[in-house]
Amino acid sequence: MKHINILTTTIATCFILFSGCRKTNEHPQTPDLAEVEPSACINPPIRVWLFDEFKKWGQEPTLIAASEALQMSNLPNMYALHYENSPENQYFGVNGEYTEKIDKAFIDVKRFWNIQSNKIIKVAAHGSMLQDRSKILKMYKNVYSYSDDKANLYADSIATLLKTYPQYLNGKHPAFTFNQYAIPDTTIANVGQIPAKIIICDGLLEGFDAIGYGDNAPQAILAHEFGHHIQYELGILKTGMKLVPKTSRRIELMADAYAAYFLAHAKGENMQLNDLQQVAEVFFNTGDCDFTVDSHHGTPAQRKAATEWGYKLAKNAFNKGYILPSTEFAKLFDAELNNIVKK
Repeated sequence: MKHINILTTTIATCFILFSGCRKTNEHPQTPDLAEVEPSACINPPIRVWLFDEFKKWGQEPTLIAASEALQMSNLPNMYALHYENSPENQYFGVNGEYTEKIDKAFIDVKRFWNIQSNKIIKVAAHGSMLQDRSKILKMYKNVYSYSDDKANLYADSIATLLKTYPQYLNGKHPAFTFNQYAIPDTTIANVGQIPAKIIICDGLLEGFDAIGYGDNAPQAILAHEFGHHIQYELGILKTGMKLVPKTSRRIELMADAYAAYFLAHAKGENMQLNDLQQVAEVFFNTGDCDFTVDSHHGTPAQRKAATEWGYKLAKNAFNKGYILPSTEFAKLFDAELNNIVKK
């Protein structure tokens, strides 16, 4: 089903659309990236879980939710990206159940890495946004450039659909917020200035909890998205950068490794092996088998391998108190990348 693409919508696409990267003369040079031949690859458990959720919905409500005109499956996430521009009163999870973990990890990760991060904020995307007509109209008019008549018609349609299909849980079903993003500070037409931010969406957190990784997925997701902000700072991500499968894969696998190193490090979250193995499974589940798609994030096995490389680098270090500078870490990762993608 078309809607399943929510899971594999590339964060890197958002990088390019909203990129306003800082310049630096120290960023690692783009390495000679290996091509990867398509190989046996199966959908990870979280994708199977999401498919099962759509089966429960039935065909008609699934196709409606995937409608390009209504944009129901994108509205909550894109509203957070465009309009959630204050860190105040943010909560994570439908009932705020992940807020404490994410708040702590955010404080720790900003302290850990040697980049300018004081202006980065974190915000949440909630499916309950679909109940708010004013927010829907703002999106339709300002972001999707719909006419007043069309915006009002579609807003009415969403209100009716939420009543017609109880499967949607009034917008709170995880399918409506099944993603995560990192964007730099930028100016968007018809919206204005938005700050550098990390957007963590309720649905993805709920999905990971459903398959048994709720204890560690929030910190892992936050740390991965912060890894993308490191890439902005270093110039690894650049304005107008053309993505192809191997460059997208490098970006995502490196962010996994940044996250794992921080989560494992004695001066980071200092997670122990059993938790780190869960983190590896979290990133395994965010892999895809879309080898030829420009937004390819790396296979599940590659995502897991990058994570294991990152946490072993921290745990096996001779000086447990030393934190690798972000630039040096990127160079070490790039030196190992062609081995990681063989997994």
